[in-house]
Amino acid sequence: MPRTKKNPQVTATEPAAAATPGDRRGELLSTAAEVFAEQGYNATTVRKIADHAGMLAGSLYYHFDSKESMLEEILRTFLDELWDGYDTVLGAGLGPRETLRALVTESFREIDRHRAAVAIYQKESRQLVAQERFAFLAESQRRFEEAWLSTLERGVAERAFRADLDVRLTYRFVRDTVWVAASWYRPGGQHSPDEIARQYLSMVLDGIAVRE
Repeated sequence: MPRTKKNPQVTATEPAAAATPGDRRGELLSTAAEVFAEQGYNATTVRKIADHAGMLAGSLYYHFDSKESMLEEILRTFLDELWDGYDTVLGAGLGPRETLRALVTESFREIDRHRAAVAIYQKESRQLVAQERFAFLAESQRRFEEAWLSTLERGVAERAFRADLDVRLTYRFVRDTVWVAASWYRPGGQHSPDEIARQYLSMVLDGIAVRE
């Protein structure tokens, strides 16, 4: 009797088709971020996160030791990526108007990549910063404010922006106008993050740019 030739096709149970631990960890963090953003950090339990992930709460502890560690990783990942982008912009030697444009665009790209993390940051950072493990939020806020204020101040000094501009008030306006978009923006919507940035900038710069 001739031997049957085995089909070399990989089956769903073979390791090549299985999700790696890193993939699963990323999926769980994404799920946790959505639950934190929707229900609030204090109201979210490990069980709620596990329920949304379709697993037992005990299984979640295989990947993370607490919901605090999950939140810390979510926020650090978002802020590390944000500062990678911001540092590239700030080190590019652009003029103040171009720097402002690039910072706004980078901000909307981060909202696109980390919408839930941005929403958590907006809602929770004031309370979280009092905890030692989340002290990095205060340092990031200080750097953020310094980057935007220095750009606006340079713009006034170089006459790219109006001489009577209140830079701190403008900073707060631009900051809040940009980051509140996390409350309504959904990736894959009608407008790309770059298009939204362009529209926002057209409104902002028409109000603060020197008239030709």
